[in-house]
Amino acid sequence: MSNFVIAQNKDCPVMTPILNITKLVKIFIECDDFCQKLHSHLLANDLHLEQVGTMAESEMMSIVIFYHHSGFKCFKYYYECIILGRLRNYFPAVLSYSRSVNLMKKLQLSLFTFLACCWLAWATEGNFIDATKLVVCHNKRIKDHKVFKAFAKRGKSSTGWFFGFKLHAVINQYGQLVIFNFTKGNVTNNNPDLLQNITKRLNGFLFGDAGYITSLKQKFSQRGLELITKLRENMKPIDLTPLQKHYLRQHRGLIESAFSLMKNHCDIDHSRHRSPQNFLINLWSGLIAYSFLDTFPTMPMYIHKMSKSEIDKIVLI
Repeated sequence: MSNFVIAQNKDCPVMTPILNITKLVKIFIECDDFCQKLHSHLLANDLHLEQVGTMAESEMMSIVIFYHHSGFKCFKYYYECIILGRLRNYFPAVLSYSRSVNLMKKLQLSLFTFLACCWLAWATEGNFIDATKLVVCHNKRIKDHKVFKAFAKRGKSSTGWFFGFKLHAVINQYGQLVIFNFTKGNVTNNNPDLLQNITKRLNGFLFGDAGYITSLKQKFSQRGLELITKLRENMKPIDLTPLQKHYLRQHRGLIESAFSLMKNHCDIDHSRHRSPQNFLINLWSGLIAYSFLDTFPTMPMYIHKMSKSEIDKIVLI
């Protein structure tokens, strides 16, 4: 995350991150290529996407994704001081802030398709599953909250009760996002429908905490997916191979680090949304920005240490 270096901005008298223009160009190229393929596919099937205004759709997508990648925490400041200021030459047809916010809701389908089709990685031998809360308001303001009143639910995490949603995610051993699901806050981690949906294209090892203990474990094993979870205190220990123990020992820190980057750097979680559409756009673009990071949290490579009996067999041979 070399672009998150604090420096003085000449346009505004506050401290802002240094902008990685090379990354902005890369994001735009990827968005533009995707939009061209998407529109050609829709035209071939006599379908059309609603226009987002005089700006190109790929430009608006690039602006939103680069905001989450750059480390800014205020979109209005980012748009007025950076996009309309320092980066004005990169967006000659840029809209005003109020106009862009009004048109941004039309990007929801394109951003979700871009994320689901282009930025989900392949599963590896070892994969890790967990969920993180997405809070939409403080617990004391639940009764007065109106934006997500019909959608959000109260749930409980390891840090206590919250009001909002849950992001369920699977990452591979390289820290890349493999698959995700988005539910209300009261959906448990081992919900059968959720687990079957989020694991339907996975195989190999899938490691989770004790919240993923489920009766579907044998069913998963029959199709090549080994779900390995931490045990509760009243459960009997199970025999694990050295490789499984290595993955299981490291998995909590790995996926928690990924969630920390998504929340603290890519800003997928805040409680200032004014509409459900903006919430989803913020979530999709934040997950895409995470996929554009230069480095991901990874675990050390497993190196098998031979026992004395294995060494003796090699010597005898």
